[in-house]
Amino acid sequence: MNEDQVLREQLLDLLKGGHAHMSLEDAVADFPAKDFNHRPRQVKYTFWHLLEHIRRTQHDILEFIRDPDYVSPKWPEGYWPGENELANTDCWDQTLREIKEDLEEIRKMVEDPHSDLTAPLTHAPGYTLLREVLLVVDHTAYHLGEFAILRQVVGNWPGNRKY
Repeated sequence: MNEDQVLREQLLDLLKGGHAHMSLEDAVADFPAKDFNHRPRQVKYTFWHLLEHIRRTQHDILEFIRDPDYVSPKWPEGYWPGENELANTDCWDQTLREIKEDLEEIRKMVEDPHSDLTAPLTHAPGYTLLREVLLVVDHTAYHLGEFAILRQVVGNWPGNRKY
């Protein structure tokens, strides 16, 4: 296996979660619907807001990679739902589905041997596919860790979990 293949495999492992990073599936497993819109004490957002932030940010990065004409939303309001926005089960499920779909698109880019991981993006000198993939991994891992800790704080983390 050459260096390029090793790098791609390592990136794909990071995108899956596991190892040092919790996966999305592990973080949201057995999450009670009654808490989708729960705002933990001294936290300005709900559990759904946090997942929706992950989704919006990951989608922004994906579009930045693949569309030279893409314009990112305004920070911070374009990356977070409104403070009073609420989620029902359909909305929760849609957020999770779209996170997974966009992540799959990023995985395909990494798997594609024609994608140069280290070449500057043609429309964004100084930015590479490698940098953007690592940004997705880092951002998602940070917020999934936060999500898991908040679950423990509010008491909805399943007692049989190993984390």
